[in-house]
Amino acid sequence: MKKFSLRARVLTVAVAAAALGAGTLGAVSANASAPAAALPAGAAADAANRNLHQTTHLTVAAATEAAQAVLEAAQDENQRVTVAVVDRNGNTVVVLRGDGAGPQSYESAERKAFTAVSWNAPTSELVERLPQAPNLKDIPGTLFLGGGAPVRAKGAPIAGIGVAGAPSGDLDEKFARAGVAALAR
Repeated sequence: MKKFSLRARVLTVAVAAAALGAGTLGAVSANASAPAAALPAGAAADAANRNLHQTTHLTVAAATEAAQAVLEAAQDENQRVTVAVVDRNGNTVVVLRGDGAGPQSYESAERKAFTAVSWNAPTSELVERLPQAPNLKDIPGTLFLGGGAPVRAKGAPIAGIGVAGAPSGDLDEKFARAGVAALAR
């Protein structure tokens, strides 16, 4: 029996691997192009299933529209702010930093939006609750300063708008409410 050289063995393995890879890639390509109707009937999710929970989320376009309304309201009062819009889960959807807004305003706006949606309440109201529950402020990612407003649909929070950079939390929150109002139009 003849022994193959190391070079011949490596070359043989490489050719076999290439052939196997090409066959696998072809199978994946064929599966990827299969029509959705070819899926088994059990693969479709039953929307009436009690184990599923449907939620409402803002589109990126709606979040951007709300953020633009905030910047316009702030600009009308000659204020330089940053606005953040987060979804129901606290994930950032859009952040717009207005011209001249301070560097600290970016993170503050996100944290105010997160806080507002987490508690389904304006952050100014939450500030008033701190004396009764001072440990609230220790929850990571939150910021208990005026400037955050929840966005609601059917009474439930679906997003939060946070604004930072104006000289007071009251002004920040006024601008955040302008963003909420823009979504109601």
